[in-house]
Amino acid sequence: MPDSQPLPTSPRAWHVRVLQLAWPIILSNLSIPLVGMVDIAVVGQLSDARFMAAVSVGTIIFSSVFWIFGFLRMGTTGFVSQAFGRSDEHAVSLALLRALGVALLLGFLLVLLQYPVGWLAFKLMDAGVAVTETAERYFSIRIWSAPATFINYCVLGTLIGMQRMKLALLTQLILNGANMLLDSYFVLLAGRDADGVALASMLSDYLAAGFGLWLLRNLLTPLFSAPLKTLQQLRHPDAIRALFSVNVNLFVRTLFLTSAFFFFTSQSAQFGTVVLAANAILMNMLQMLAYGLDGFAHAAEALVGGAYGKGDRKAFRAAVRSSMLWAGVAAFLIALLYALFGGLIIRLLTGITPVIETAESYLPWLVVAPLIAVWSYQFDGIFIGTTQTAIMRNTVGFSLLIYVVLALFTMPWWGNHALWASLLSFLLLRGIALGFYYPRLLASIKPAVSSI
Repeated sequence: MPDSQPLPTSPRAWHVRVLQLAWPIILSNLSIPLVGMVDIAVVGQLSDARFMAAVSVGTIIFSSVFWIFGFLRMGTTGFVSQAFGRSDEHAVSLALLRALGVALLLGFLLVLLQYPVGWLAFKLMDAGVAVTETAERYFSIRIWSAPATFINYCVLGTLIGMQRMKLALLTQLILNGANMLLDSYFVLLAGRDADGVALASMLSDYLAAGFGLWLLRNLLTPLFSAPLKTLQQLRHPDAIRALFSVNVNLFVRTLFLTSAFFFFTSQSAQFGTVVLAANAILMNMLQMLAYGLDGFAHAAEALVGGAYGKGDRKAFRAAVRSSMLWAGVAAFLIALLYALFGGLIIRLLTGITPVIETAESYLPWLVVAPLIAVWSYQFDGIFIGTTQTAIMRNTVGFSLLIYVVLALFTMPWWGNHALWASLLSFLLLRGIALGFYYPRLLASIKPAVSSI
């Protein structure tokens, strides 16, 4: 692994570096919803609608389950970026190897627990007998991709931490491109249905994992060149405690976030089918803006983590300022896009007139959402890069509590507008709360020391 790149020496150079790191992630993120569209499109060519419904149910289940383990990506980025900032190749290697060990353990554990996990998931979905039977076949195949999916999280986290965003993009394009090609082959040519989509996803996950490990092969060599010494270092108590603390905090934070959006969906259902459908469309648009802004959050993770690991407070502040500035610009452009073309986007997603009219009545919340949400995303990137995850956990928990209480108190008077206002308050509070802790984080930066 080459030494960490020299830090930019001027404000302009910092801006250029942020943009260089952000655009591959943004492009990579934009390919993600395309895969879901292809999944639905290929089974949509079949004669029975239950195949499309089954794939939709299966996709939702795995998106929810796998998202909970997203700490593998975030935690890996934090540890790797700090070691990379110190130009400590061996520490980067150990961070990756520890993450891979956790990923394999959790992946195989999920495979072993597939029957109780599947039973609970389908019980909660309650999609009907015909759809559930087909979705269960999808589930029984796709669950075997768990180890590869978790390996991909570690690979992506390592590449981001090493500021290799173009390689991260290439890995994601291989994953998503293979998925779409195999989808078409198994369903349209081989005559399979939902199980073909699941098989395509599983094989593409393993293909991407193999490619990612090949890219990082130099970081894996200590395990083979000096296995006993490396295993002893991997088991170092301080490193294990740090890994456990960071990942548990991120896991709890993710559960809080999942609860927030689950609460939003469950409360949407109380307003009837039309409002539920309208909110689902607007929520998809909210997720799309997150894909766009994540590029700058990931750039912050890498640059801030590197400066933090190096103990360079000046570089740390420059990385924060530059990434914040460009994230704010991107948020303004997304808000402008939704203001000008939000109605058109809604019409592209549905042709049902009552749903269109309802979604358009709540569209102003989506227009202001990027300007509110961007700061929580950026501060997330800063605190992930510095592995200060206990603060992230606590601030999300506090914001979630305020959000739920505010929504339950105001919805009887203001209906669905109150629900949206409460959700945006949740995003705003997350940014404000993390911003409150930022000066303390800045003051804690100390010169780099060697790590295990």
